[in-house]
Amino acid sequence: MRIPNLFVTSLALCLVTALAWGQGGNNFTMPVEYHKLPNGLKVVLSTDSSSPTVVIAVYYNIGFRIEPKDRTGFAHLFEHMMFQGSNNLGKMEFIQLVQRNGGVLNGSTRFDFTNYFEILPSHKLETALWAEADRMRGLAITQENLTNQQGVVKNEVKVNVINQPYGGFPWLDMPQYANTNWYNAHNFYGDLEHLDAATLEDVQGFFKTYYAPNNAALVVVGDFNPKEALALIQKYFSPIPSAPQPAKPDLGEPRQDKEKRFTKKDTLAFRPGLGFAYHVPERNTPEYYAMGLLDQILVQGDDSRLHQILVKRKGYTAGVGGGINYLLGTMYNYNGPMLWMASLFHDNTVKPDEIMAAVDEAIEEVRTKPVDRATLDRAMVKLRSSFYNNLGGLFGFGRADLLACFALFDDNPSRINTIEDGFRKVTPELILKTAQEYLRPTNRTVLTIEPKSGS
Repeated sequence: MRIPNLFVTSLALCLVTALAWGQGGNNFTMPVEYHKLPNGLKVVLSTDSSSPTVVIAVYYNIGFRIEPKDRTGFAHLFEHMMFQGSNNLGKMEFIQLVQRNGGVLNGSTRFDFTNYFEILPSHKLETALWAEADRMRGLAITQENLTNQQGVVKNEVKVNVINQPYGGFPWLDMPQYANTNWYNAHNFYGDLEHLDAATLEDVQGFFKTYYAPNNAALVVVGDFNPKEALALIQKYFSPIPSAPQPAKPDLGEPRQDKEKRFTKKDTLAFRPGLGFAYHVPERNTPEYYAMGLLDQILVQGDDSRLHQILVKRKGYTAGVGGGINYLLGTMYNYNGPMLWMASLFHDNTVKPDEIMAAVDEAIEEVRTKPVDRATLDRAMVKLRSSFYNNLGGLFGFGRADLLACFALFDDNPSRINTIEDGFRKVTPELILKTAQEYLRPTNRTVLTIEPKSGS
């Protein structure tokens, strides 16, 4: 499902938040209450009375990374199934319930979670909690619904990937080329034959296992009374039984020690494309925070070194984009091996090797000598701006997203108030050390998109 275009980030709110932090140092914190129900459901409450709305977000600790090996695309297919009805709500009635009460809703499947959320007027909090509990308790799993959604997802794959110029580039393509472990490297949008092969028993087993309260986090952000909200959550969610969870598979990636290069032919494309990716440090390590600042230095914004050399100096492209968990989230909302990648489009008159030579020129600068303090400080300002922009986005959904992920992955949603500490500890020496290990050419995968002949 797609996020409605009518929602935009409140820039004024973000600026006020950022200024509050800048003036108050580390005194600015967001309220976080963390509870666990007896059935294992993680509950996070964070109040914000700036507008009379609430965000209700339910995150399940199952993403496309660990879906069944012979059922690629299954986690995404199941996301669609969650809107097909439940014990007390018929087909499409969940969506209608939210919309008729003045709200919006959405859901998505990512590497390590599947999420569902609603944004509603504050006085409709109980309505949303009841509805989310209803489908967690009992989804309408029927052959009719499954067959219908198999067709919907297959069409989505065709529209967004198969019949789309540059479809899947680089967000879907790159992990398949750069990673070695199947769990990180398969086609998570789904092979059409795998989508067709999904059975009713597959769906029932998946729901019973992964959509249990002890594999989920519920977050409420906005204008509400925490005591009253917790009572409602206990009322509707406590009766839902927990379920045994299977052991998580090994997601580890071996250290890459040789550059990989691939070419993908795209008969629908008119210009060549180029993407490159590096494996990044493990989450929450000192090097992870350093990599976040390297991302700001190298590819984020017009002042970034890749933009300056590829766009301003060389004129190879009109723009270059990139990041950690690029196009599928942020550097905060995943839990496993990840890539830092960048991509661009260019004319046939420019060769990929020329572009990669310029990329190497920019990256070697941070691999051969420490960045100066001014560069590091500027990167920190950009990172904080992006961080608070995300937090303030979509009427508080950005905050709910981080709280849910920190609860699921770290059992500590209060990390949202300390995440900056890790970045503040980064030194130019740590930047250099991280760049030398993780931005080496032998840790890189390069993917070129070859357009149809004659273009």
